[in-house]
Amino acid sequence: MEETLTERGKSMAAPAIFILIFSFHFVSKYIESVKKKKGAMSDKDVQLRAEIKRLLKEASSLTQPSTFAQAAKLRRMAAAKEKELAKYQELHERNMKMSFGTYEKLILISQVVTYVVLILCYWKIHVATISDQLVRPFGKLELYPGW
Repeated sequence: MEETLTERGKSMAAPAIFILIFSFHFVSKYIESVKKKKGAMSDKDVQLRAEIKRLLKEASSLTQPSTFAQAAKLRRMAAAKEKELAKYQELHERNMKMSFGTYEKLILISQVVTYVVLILCYWKIHVATISDQLVRPFGKLELYPGW
């Protein structure tokens, strides 16, 4: 009876480990994708970029010596808008890092702890085996013949 329980435990170990590792991978990729979606350009970003482009285009169209002061003023306004955009992006990036950084750290720590526990639990146990019939053609190519 004990042998059947240990055999059943061994046979269920490989799928359980696979599902556990796959779930960790899926959760980390999901957090990454959500982070990218929220990190995409917002309406304010798009509006500021369009306004900067418009100001620079307007300033470049004023090429006459009499309109030099107005063109310089438009360029300064565009530079100020670029600074505002950079500040907004930095603030947005900092908020994203604060909101998702804790989740990423938690996932990483739990992954490391789980992997260490799995390694310690299954160190000398064969979790998955391959039949000799599948390996026989490659028997001479074994890297570790002592196993």
